[in-house]
Amino acid sequence: MKAQPDVWKNPIHFLAFGLGSGLSPKAPGTMGTIAAVPFYLLMQYLPFWQYSLLLIIAIAAGVWLCDRASKDLGVHDHQGIVWDEFCGYWFTMLLAPTGWEWVLCGFILFRVFDIWKPWPISWLDAHVGGGMGIMIDDIVAGFFALSVLQLIAYFIYTQSISNYY
Repeated sequence: MKAQPDVWKNPIHFLAFGLGSGLSPKAPGTMGTIAAVPFYLLMQYLPFWQYSLLLIIAIAAGVWLCDRASKDLGVHDHQGIVWDEFCGYWFTMLLAPTGWEWVLCGFILFRVFDIWKPWPISWLDAHVGGGMGIMIDDIVAGFFALSVLQLIAYFIYTQSISNYY
């Protein structure tokens, strides 16, 4: 029998379940990503090195948190464990331009790659176990989303600059 998460009493479950956002009965991954946005809004003005350091710490902690929570629950990747969505979205937004349209674009791109799981994301999701397995597919989805977001930003900004010449 699988254990139930004790999100409101167990700090490991609280964090792994994205401060409770993973308890949503509908689309917990999307709800977890939505819950990550306010934290990004606080992080976005940090210098690159501080943002990167915070992201590395969040990912490293996430490997442990997700592994521990999944073992407690007896499920490899419980759908309510959404700390990986937090980190994947924050990875997507690394060096993103500021503004609500970029927050939304990053959100959409991350969710598309996380749900669609193109190769190698699907392979990693199926073949890597433990906390690393829970985290890695979202980190790679975040990398894909980051790449597309940066390409969009590049073309928008280079196009707008070329209008002045």
